Amino acid sequence: MSTGRPPSRRGALTPTLIVVALVVVGFIFFANVWTDVLWYRQLGFIEVFLTENLAKIAIFAAGFAVMFAGVFFAIRIAYRSRPVYAPDSDIRDNLNRYQAQLEPVRRVVMIGLPILFGLFAGSAAASQWQKVLLFFNQVGFNKQDPQFNMDISFYVMVLPFLGFVTGFLISVVVIAGIAGILTHYLYGSIRLMERGVYTARAAQIHIAVTGAAFLILLGVNFWLDRYSSVQSNGGRWAGALYTDVNAVIPTKAILAVAAVLVAALFIVAAVIGRWRLPVIGTAMLIITSILAGGVYPWVIQQFQVRPSEETLEKDYIQRNIDNTRSAYGLDGIQETRYDATNTATSGALAPDAQTTANIRLLDPNLISDAFAQLEQYRPYYQFPEALNVDRYEVDGKIQDTVIAVRELNPTNVAANQQGWLNQHVVYTHGYGVVAAKGNKFTVDGKPEFLQSGIPSNGVLGNDSSYQPRIYFGESSPEYSIVGAPEGTAPREQDRPSGREGEGETQYTFTGNGGPNVGSFFNKVLYAIKFQSSDLLLSDGVNSESQVLYDRNPRERIQKVAPYLTVDGNAYPAVVDGRVKWIVDGYTTSQYYPYSQQKQLSEATADTQTTSGRAVALPNSTVNYIRNSVKATVDAYDGSVTLYAWDDQDPVLKAWNKVFPTSLKPYSEMSGAVMSHVRYPEDLFKVQRELLGQYHVTDPRSFYKNNDAWSVPADPTVDTDVKQPPFYMSLQMPDQDKPAFQLTSSFIPQIVNNNARNVLYGFLAADSDAGNQAGVKGEGYGKLRLLNIPPETQVPGPGQAQNKFNSDPTVSQALNLLRQGASDVLNGNLLTLPVGGGILYVQPVYLKSTGETSYPTLQRVLVAFGDKVGFAPTLDEALKQLFGGNSGAAAGDSDNNGQTPAGPASPSEPGADAKAELKAALDEANAAIQAGQSALSTGDFAAYGEAQKRITAALKKAVDAEAKIPGTTPEASPSPTATPSPSPSN
Repeated sequence: MSTGRPPSRRGALTPTLIVVALVVVGFIFFANVWTDVLWYRQLGFIEVFLTENLAKIAIFAAGFAVMFAGVFFAIRIAYRSRPVYAPDSDIRDNLNRYQAQLEPVRRVVMIGLPILFGLFAGSAAASQWQKVLLFFNQVGFNKQDPQFNMDISFYVMVLPFLGFVTGFLISVVVIAGIAGILTHYLYGSIRLMERGVYTARAAQIHIAVTGAAFLILLGVNFWLDRYSSVQSNGGRWAGALYTDVNAVIPTKAILAVAAVLVAALFIVAAVIGRWRLPVIGTAMLIITSILAGGVYPWVIQQFQVRPSEETLEKDYIQRNIDNTRSAYGLDGIQETRYDATNTATSGALAPDAQTTANIRLLDPNLISDAFAQLEQYRPYYQFPEALNVDRYEVDGKIQDTVIAVRELNPTNVAANQQGWLNQHVVYTHGYGVVAAKGNKFTVDGKPEFLQSGIPSNGVLGNDSSYQPRIYFGESSPEYSIVGAPEGTAPREQDRPSGREGEGETQYTFTGNGGPNVGSFFNKVLYAIKFQSSDLLLSDGVNSESQVLYDRNPRERIQKVAPYLTVDGNAYPAVVDGRVKWIVDGYTTSQYYPYSQQKQLSEATADTQTTSGRAVALPNSTVNYIRNSVKATVDAYDGSVTLYAWDDQDPVLKAWNKVFPTSLKPYSEMSGAVMSHVRYPEDLFKVQRELLGQYHVTDPRSFYKNNDAWSVPADPTVDTDVKQPPFYMSLQMPDQDKPAFQLTSSFIPQIVNNNARNVLYGFLAADSDAGNQAGVKGEGYGKLRLLNIPPETQVPGPGQAQNKFNSDPTVSQALNLLRQGASDVLNGNLLTLPVGGGILYVQPVYLKSTGETSYPTLQRVLVAFGDKVGFAPTLDEALKQLFGGNSGAAAGDSDNNGQTPAGPASPSEPGADAKAELKAALDEANAAIQAGQSALSTGDFAAYGEAQKRITAALKKAVDAEAKIPGTTPEASPSPTATPSPSPSN
């Protein structure tokens, strides 16, 4: 009697497990798709999800069908036309063995192989969905290329699609042809024999048809290559050059015709059964393609173009200049000669009084720690490493502002409170905006806040006039569960109480910020999505709960507008009673004719991106870019609004046809949002990179490359990385009032890391869009370039920084500041075309070594020509620079002559002693400057008195430092040391 389970039951286990596995995988796939549907639908962009995915599915299906049909019918036709008898019995015996092994799975292979190739082909085709949609929704540029006189849209929207289709069909023909030939061989229609290759009639026809199809497609490809030549970036300049126009383009046309003729010979051969002509034609085509496509252009280039390159390429270089400037928005730039002086004369800043008053002193890259120590309040809050520069109207005047939001940092909660509930239900949002004046600071070097505190209060509003809670930001948690039925006790940690001794306040989210997870089904879906059983089982999830995710403003915009390249810097603004993130989006292309290509990540790299303070753009290559979209993301409920900012951009118009409901016209933008729109940084970086060469519009000068510029390296860091652009309120020489501008400077071209650091150019982009609802400011986006004659020898940023570092008075004073167990930090070096020349301004910060310390602004460095000023305030430094009278008051003029009101960090041990140390060092610095001044006039009696004051001040510094915990007298400056006399700069 047999024992154990019946064999039938054991056999049923494997299929059951496979079915269960497929069901599980299928449900996980469904969960991810359906949660995306819920996300897009809640946000109001379901159109984007459906259009994109339906397009991908349709293109996938088409690609799959074409490849499947090609391979399937090639195999099937070859199999059905197999011969009944083989010419050689020995070979036949070998094939019989192969066929016998294949026969049990033949049907599976003949279906499975086309399916496999179809899946690969469909996936590759679906990835080209943007090319397909642009082709079917193309919009004209109303501008023609200079070679073929075709509308630019043909190159940007039509030619990429035709190239994709042609390449795809060539792949289908090649793969199907190979599959058919192998099948013919396997079943005896093709034989390798001693006397040669035996080919059955059916195989001959199959090969002929395949060869003809391939050659016809190759001919089409040759013909399209004629047009692609104007997109070439393989030469010294982009586009079709002399050799391309006079050799490559004509030969491509000849090869296209020749390929079609040889294809006709293959068809003839299939009918008459004679292969001599197609074989000869194919050989001639190969020889012609080598000679005409390679050798002939090389001969033209080497022996005709190279000896007279400047003359022959002149017209084509001009095409490259004109089209590159047009593609990057440089054709409307206003260029002005600026005969800058290097002489700082008394009262020179009087015509630039408004600009001088607004010069920004707070470096947004250095004062994050100051914001954190003064305004963070709780460890679960945080500020970004780099703050943002914006402007607000304060007391009827436009005030440059350094601004940030107090975001959530749930990872900084105590380790014993790091549970799922705290991470996703209790700690859900940040709180409030913090903003400080860009041109002022307190007497002791702290930011002078316009908006601060908890509850939030200041000139930008308070808790009753704007919603301060930050649920969507750059550092938000992966997901949070918020919302509850009315009357339910709040569970979200809101903010510290505004009164001493009171506890934390609680809050319940009341907006519409994410999909509902109240139903059991949605709980299951999101538990799978986030791989969290707690989400399914926790009592923190109720019938009214919403799940907030994809909360980073940039990523949120990228998801609802996949056709955009998103700027690396999103910035917050208080507008219309809300905190909104403003994000810039670009439409780009790499197919603009005669335009120079640039890699976005390389063109936009500077010290901001390399340090991680700004997000680097992708490694994509472009030769056309427009700031086509301004987007806002509400920091409270995450709602997204896309405004068609450049409504004349043909690429955006095409995408608007694809997604007709996702974009709003900028005429619907409120005046408050309009007043905080600014010229985007990444677009500006790309433009300044191109402008280094393309400010030259004469083709002969361009050819010689004798006036090329480079963006200077950032002199405030040790690495050789480009200086970032700076936002500031600035009145350019041709303007009658200041405007918010984005600025950068140029020096002679850097070759092999060698640069002559003198200033050749200064670029400013007008960022003032006005404050009228739906009306774009007339000057917004205007690019102004100041050309500085080389003979003026204006120092560049690197030279200015070197002057600061080597000036005896400055170096002695900074060394004294460093003696107090503190670090001296150089702020951003601003360049301003004022006073008839170029003014450099650099704030200097002091940061002690304590854990709770933060940088305080202690000195300001200024330079004009070869002269340097250095003082506790910008106003005093400018007076030094311009002989006691700059002609204008700086924003910090109220701080002149005042003494620090308190220590830099009240919470630090020994804070009073540090304040004494700072006062003593200030006194020593003043004595050094007095001594230098006396020395320069030959007053040695006054110089001797100054040395006594230096000694006394240093003694006070020694005594004060001895009181600071963690320092020793041995580390202090010697009270008997006096600086050696040196001439004043």
